[in-house]
Amino acid sequence: MSSIFIFPGQGAQVVGMGAELYKNNAAARAVFDAVDDALGEKLSNIIFNGPMEELTLTHNVQPAIMATSVAMYRASGLSLPEYVAGHSLGEYTALTVAGAIDLADAARLLRARGNAMQTAVPVGRGLTSVVLGLDADIVREICNESGCDMANDNCPGQVVISGLKDAVELASEKLKSAGARRVMPLALSAPVHCRVQEPAMATMRQELESIEIKTPNAKWISNKTCDIITNPSEIKDALAYQMTHGVRWRESVLEMVNLGITDATEIGPGNVLSGLISRTTDKIKVQKLEV
Repeated sequence: MSSIFIFPGQGAQVVGMGAELYKNNAAARAVFDAVDDALGEKLSNIIFNGPMEELTLTHNVQPAIMATSVAMYRASGLSLPEYVAGHSLGEYTALTVAGAIDLADAARLLRARGNAMQTAVPVGRGLTSVVLGLDADIVREICNESGCDMANDNCPGQVVISGLKDAVELASEKLKSAGARRVMPLALSAPVHCRVQEPAMATMRQELESIEIKTPNAKWISNKTCDIITNPSEIKDALAYQMTHGVRWRESVLEMVNLGITDATEIGPGNVLSGLISRTTDKIKVQKLEV
């Protein structure tokens, strides 16, 4: 019997997340202040007060979710478990909590990641949509035919596709014809985990080479391999790789079962990952950290 901490990705944000923690907990306050210092601006003001349109911008929301999640963890006083994992940008959070990436470095990396993603595809040219009710293999095949990519394999019956707007719209129509229960665009300012992010992947390789990544103090389950990675150079490669390749969350959850993980704690805003795990397996008990 083992346990894991899991950390959410983009889409979990809400204006005001972490505000009460900032007021009432010194450890949490230190996290937000350190992130503000690392970025040279008051990101915390946007997190706590909005507006939502500004918080949701890719270059803001990525360090914002990481900061809130790390603040929640440090405020909780919980001990690190045997395993950690994160969904997309949540991988940076997991590695920060596990001591592999310095908090300030994580903030700067995620700011650079968000900027690189938006620069690669100007606002309005990309699209990301969630597909409900189809097998992942069918979605992948239709994406390949249409010129876009499967960005997330979240759980049985829930897949995300991403790429240039025309390609995603073409795939969406084909997916509906193939029996998808629903295909819904997501409110993201840049397409994620797809081939059009090649320039962003190159940028992130450079950014990652500029910082030190240590061996994590917990076993990190990677979105790239759906397996444990602890070697720092392999971690850097996996973080760059994720820019153009899909998040294999469903497969990662199944690997958690194989590893004997029986308990998962979701740390961060929202409870998306708890739902995804529950829809994938009944062998992992999931709880949401409340602090």
